[in-house]
Amino acid sequence: MKAPWPYPRIYAHRGGGMLAPENTLAAIRTGQALGYSMHEIDVKLSRDGVLILLHDPTLERTTNGTGRAADLTWDELKDLDAGSWHSEKFAGERLPSFAEAARLLRSKDTMINIEIKPTPGFDCETGEKVAVAARELWRDAPVAPMLSSFSFEALLSARQAAPELQRAWIISRFTDADWERLKRIEAVSLHTNHHKFDLADLPRLHGAGYRVNLYTVDDPDRAQALLDAGVDGLFTDNLAVFAERFPGLL
Repeated sequence: MKAPWPYPRIYAHRGGGMLAPENTLAAIRTGQALGYSMHEIDVKLSRDGVLILLHDPTLERTTNGTGRAADLTWDELKDLDAGSWHSEKFAGERLPSFAEAARLLRSKDTMINIEIKPTPGFDCETGEKVAVAARELWRDAPVAPMLSSFSFEALLSARQAAPELQRAWIISRFTDADWERLKRIEAVSLHTNHHKFDLADLPRLHGAGYRVNLYTVDDPDRAQALLDAGVDGLFTDNLAVFAERFPGLL
């Protein structure tokens, strides 16, 4: 491999998987409480340039807001209810800033995979700002964050802004066209859909120095088979079951 791999083999998807509202501080606390040493979160920009945790371009699915997050200021976003959609238990859970999430993650030395999730049209700006912020927020951390994205342009900007941070290319289905993308962003890892990944590609990717991490694996038997095949890491929403089944891999 190109470099030593400091990360575990199983990651808490969107912080708390299915157990808590995704991309919230409650989700991060949930994953931490179950023993996950690495989380994955999604980060994008508000209209006034504040980095926030949110997966979708729009607010409707996971908050009580409407429209695109990129069209609202942090002042307009910071008090949105990002928990009621999940369950009554989390009613009132706020939509967090990236800085707030970083403080909570670092309080327990929780490692992080930051998926750069730009609103369409803001790829380069988001990639640059996430990379610069990640470098500062995790300055002197035992393990630096890993940046990943489906946006090639965002990762190119991230590479230019903070070349020392590790990067991963995300693609739903890996094809020969992705070799050039991996090379150009100087990736350390490929992240792809476990349903669509051909394990026959694993030796060639490993031989070229790339790690392979698959999303989103919720069946523990499927996870065991993939790990046995040599896959480097898995993202899961099934946090409680995986914590019981694979405690040494979190």
